Amino acid sequence: MREIISFFSDFNTLILATGIMGMVIWAVYAYIQDKNHPTSALRRSFPLLARGRYFLEHAGVFLRQYMFAGDRTELPFNREQRRWVYRASDNEKRTVPFGSTHDLSDPNSFNFLPSLYPTLDEDSVQPTTLVIGEHTPNPYKTNHIFHISGMSFGSLSAPAVQALGIGAKESGCWMNTGEGGISPYHIESGADLVVQIGTAHYSMRNEDGTLDFDKLKSIAQIESVKMFELKLSQGAKPGKGGILPAKKITKEIAEIRGIPVGVDSISPNRHMEAPNDEGLLELIAKIRNVTNKPCGIKMCLGNIEEFETLVSKIDVKNGPDFITIDGGEGGTGASPASLIDYVGMPLFKALPLVHDALKQAKLRDSIEIIASGKLITPEKVAGALAYGADFVVSARGFMMSLGCIQALHCNDNTCPTGITTQDEDLQKNLIVPYRAERVKNYINNMEYEVGVIAHSCGCKHPRDLNLGHIL
Repeated sequence: MREIISFFSDFNTLILATGIMGMVIWAVYAYIQDKNHPTSALRRSFPLLARGRYFLEHAGVFLRQYMFAGDRTELPFNREQRRWVYRASDNEKRTVPFGSTHDLSDPNSFNFLPSLYPTLDEDSVQPTTLVIGEHTPNPYKTNHIFHISGMSFGSLSAPAVQALGIGAKESGCWMNTGEGGISPYHIESGADLVVQIGTAHYSMRNEDGTLDFDKLKSIAQIESVKMFELKLSQGAKPGKGGILPAKKITKEIAEIRGIPVGVDSISPNRHMEAPNDEGLLELIAKIRNVTNKPCGIKMCLGNIEEFETLVSKIDVKNGPDFITIDGGEGGTGASPASLIDYVGMPLFKALPLVHDALKQAKLRDSIEIIASGKLITPEKVAGALAYGADFVVSARGFMMSLGCIQALHCNDNTCPTGITTQDEDLQKNLIVPYRAERVKNYINNMEYEVGVIAHSCGCKHPRDLNLGHIL
């Protein structure tokens, strides 16, 4: 026994000595490397110590959201917002004790005005059925107000797309494919699909990048494809095309999109077929005629006079069946910081302008408005309806329902939850059936809570909300 104890004691001593020796060797090597660094004055002046500064700068981004930032102070989404999404996705209790932590003096916030006489029969009112593209051969009907916004396969992993599709199918909402084209993972669930046509025309492009209408017609014949969305711009990249880094482009993604492997995929900043208002309206009409299904546009609002000029040229037959307004608050995709931070009109400023422009042109009843932009909690969704939207779509909310922890690695292929990465080892950690159930729960609980807000305001259904219900 004594010999065994002595052996392990000597062995542990050896391991400790080896570890210390290794650290000393690394420290000497790092000191020499820092002292002779070709560019960093800080590392040359303070060898080893400067490395601590860079580590804390990097780690601080992730530590703040858990340890230092207040529950309602962090951007782009604070802890309280994320917590609500996680609870709704897990079907957990969403009540809170002891009063609100929401700052009622915040000039950017709003409160709903309750009615003296809400209905006695129900606690949450249900949405009514709305028809999109009623003048098309195949109009789309839905009684849901909350849907999955455009997130491409390529930006998202295959398991993430599969889980979203199953959740959408089980809840009855639609799923937007994003500009990366339509993939087998979108189709296999049977969920209602809105196929987004980006400026690069992925999945439906000719060799020169123009739109291939034969491929478009073939896609339209897929039973689950219900509508098409022509993307002009989005909140993450207003005035710029989509960006998919080369390291996320696998052979499969390249084949689906019709692009080469190993090269950054950067979309044009607009559709070459639509150089002006007339060209855009002609393109919308042609897409609708080829597909026989509703066609709308997605945009981040800029100059309101430019938009009003477009609206003045629209009639019921040649205009879009819906307009998706994306706020300038940024989005899921990789984008230059200057665009995310400083270009594009915020959603809640844009919505009333779009609503009023369509109403003045007597088009409001024939063109539906879809709102997109940081709408992940019930008060934001209800607020968008009150500000003029008919539907709300969310991308980042559904990423959180899949398990996103806001690790901020969406653009570098190292997402730790397997959602926005093409690394197969990381993707294995996303369990599709479990995450699909969370997606379904998130949709159902969101619509229930929006119905609670509408009910408290005395509305018969959520789309009855208007600016008169908001302080």
